[in-house]
Amino acid sequence: MLISLDHVTKTYRGNDQPVVAVNDVSVEVAAGEFVAVVGPSGCGKTTLLLVAGGLLGPDSGEVQIDLQDPYALSADQRARFRAERIGFVFQQFHLVPYLSVLDNVLAPALVTGERDAADRALALIDRFGLSDRRNHRPGQLSTGERQRVALARALLNDPRVILADEPTGNLDGENSEDVLQALQTFANDGGAVLLVTHDPDAVAFAGRTVTLDNGQVAMQTGQEKVASD
Repeated sequence: MLISLDHVTKTYRGNDQPVVAVNDVSVEVAAGEFVAVVGPSGCGKTTLLLVAGGLLGPDSGEVQIDLQDPYALSADQRARFRAERIGFVFQQFHLVPYLSVLDNVLAPALVTGERDAADRALALIDRFGLSDRRNHRPGQLSTGERQRVALARALLNDPRVILADEPTGNLDGENSEDVLQALQTFANDGGAVLLVTHDPDAVAFAGRTVTLDNGQVAMQTGQEKVASD
């Protein structure tokens, strides 16, 4: 199982009453699966994704990505683990504004130090139709082009898992379909995709849907794959 969240709980504690964002949630995503997480705003979808990505430690429960607990690692080890195993795609892209397309795609290699990263980055840029934009900065790109840069960056280190938070939220129909097709191809090639979305077109690409409500799993639809790894 590439993604395993077992009875995960995460509570935010501030000056006011504590807010239980994720409450005893268990979700698994096997190799080759594309799973969508849906539900109303504030139901815990993004928190769940951050916990799965090794970015936000749970209060209780177990997290495993590719059979490894990222929270058992030191901060430096966890950063390297994320760079090697997990690709992130966000609604707001999170590109570095002063870097070129090529340097943005290469960013994960700064952690892993892969020697052939530049060749892979150029191949991904070409795959997503950005070759003539490789020296442009994000501010010179369209919204769809920026999301394609983010996808190329997510795929640079050949991750096992992609975690996507509303990746089509700022896109038109054609660009949305391009992004979703790329995620589906990644899953078809043996990766695992966990997608948080409000977009019904995105849900249609998923083989299984997990519905959250008030931080808990209210429903799961679709069939879970059985994976040997």
